[in-house]
Parts: sequence; structure tokens; C-alpha cells
Amino acid sequence: MRSALVYVLAAICEIGGCFAFWAWLRQGRSALWTIPGVLALVAFAWLLTRVEAQAAGRAFAAYGGIYILSSIVWMRTVEQVRPDRWDLIGMAVCLLGAAIILFGPRTA
Repeated sequence: MRSALVYVLAAICEIGGCFAFWAWLRQGRSALWTIPGVLALVAFAWLLTRVEAQAAGRAFAAYGGIYILSSIVWMRTVEQVRPDRWDLIGMAVCLLGAAIILFGPRTA
């Protein structure tokens, strides 16, 4: 359960940090948006090191599903764009993959 919370916090930081650059470069916002963006991306990287996994690659791969879920939620809540069925189906497939990677039985 702790890993799930860390993943969600990491996703918020990553999406928020990337969106700060999007706002600057694509929406004409001030370059000052990059300051909190960089800080959010640093927090994202730090948070991923807090995930309980034996290998960084496994932690990063499992995070991919959470990132996709969080991106769809961001799109709906912040950008006010309603996800279509293909967004939701793709998200579900990715979450299943992330769960398999993170919780699958491991052999020595």
C-alpha cells in the first residue's frame, strides 16, 4: 500500500513538472513556470527511489501504469478533456501490466 501512495505522489510531481514546461513552451506562459516544474521533477525522481522493489527497472516499469492512470485523470480534471473508451481500455491494460510486474511471484 505504501508503494501505491509513493507512485501516486511521484505521478503528481512528474505530470505537474512536465505540465509546467508544456505551459511555458506550448501555452505561452512565463518561463518562471519552469522553476516549480524543475522542483517537481526532482521530487518525482526522489520519490521513485522510495518504492519498495528489488530492482530499479521493475519499480520504474510498474510506475508506468500508474503514470498512465494519473495522466488520464489529469487530462480529465485539469485539462477538462473527457477520456474516450480507448483511453480507458488502454489505461486498464497498462494497470494490469503494472500489477503483474509489481506483484507477480518471483523466483530466486
